[in-house]
Amino acid sequence: MAYNKTKLFEVPKISDRVTFIYVEHAKINCVDGAVTVAESRGIVRIPAAIIGILLLGPGTDISHRAMVLLGESGASVAWVGEYGIRNYAHGRSLSHSSRFLEVQANLVSNTRTRLRVAREMYQMRFPNEDVSALTMQQLRAKEGARIRKLYRNMSEEYHVQWDGRTYDPDNYEGGDPVNQALSSANVALYGLTYSAVAAMGMSAGLGFVHTGHDLSFVYDVADLYKAEITVPIAFQIASAYQSGDDVGRISRQKTRDAFTDGKLFARIVHDVQMLMGIREEEQIEAVPLSLWDNKEGNIRYGVNYSNKDED
Repeated sequence: MAYNKTKLFEVPKISDRVTFIYVEHAKINCVDGAVTVAESRGIVRIPAAIIGILLLGPGTDISHRAMVLLGESGASVAWVGEYGIRNYAHGRSLSHSSRFLEVQANLVSNTRTRLRVAREMYQMRFPNEDVSALTMQQLRAKEGARIRKLYRNMSEEYHVQWDGRTYDPDNYEGGDPVNQALSSANVALYGLTYSAVAAMGMSAGLGFVHTGHDLSFVYDVADLYKAEITVPIAFQIASAYQSGDDVGRISRQKTRDAFTDGKLFARIVHDVQMLMGIREEEQIEAVPLSLWDNKEGNIRYGVNYSNKDED
């Protein structure tokens, strides 16, 4: 059955979408403008245009038609491992503009501007202090002390034993409940952050604090919200843990609820634009493909520029 292609002006802004949906051991197809998820308990229909990012876990089959629908609707898609703790691959987002990517690349390729953006990221963690004169080494030490104190306070508040952060992607179940919850909640946050970054047409790999990984910028941005979102959730889950609990599933549910209630998706979009020096009122929109010219600037694409007198 054919369906009408989604028009760009009909697609919700990324700040108006739900956060993420994690699916495993299911078959995904589409009916009209909805994604259908079929699994042992039945079939669920989800409007494609409200999805920020669809995380496909193990045992998931997705049809070509569903991928076409998701792509046209501007939803990001990522293939992840069990519990969502590995990101294997991802599909492109709706954005056809390189405007934000060019701003990001210019900032990260210059040592002075890269340091400025990195300092602004740390400044967001210390709103009542001036960190503009600190070196990267000093900023990392300051952030490390903040996180250690946070873990210690959470441990005392929720009466959860804390022996340090341990994360082994090859042995998720080997971690204690609080570390399992941190891993699952953080990956959910990475998925949300990646969705926002990709939807704005920016590079997930061009980080300002992190470097050398294809998700460096995602980690940069996600780190701004862990102390507020995922760390308290993880300790809350660990405090109520009972033998046999599916910590990964509980973590994803509680993190998704926090995203929805806190409008975090819209905050990420706003904060990234602020960090990049992009005016808040500028909207993400599709622009015609152009050709670059060193003298004339951007010129029309799809035009034959050969000399008409030549063969």
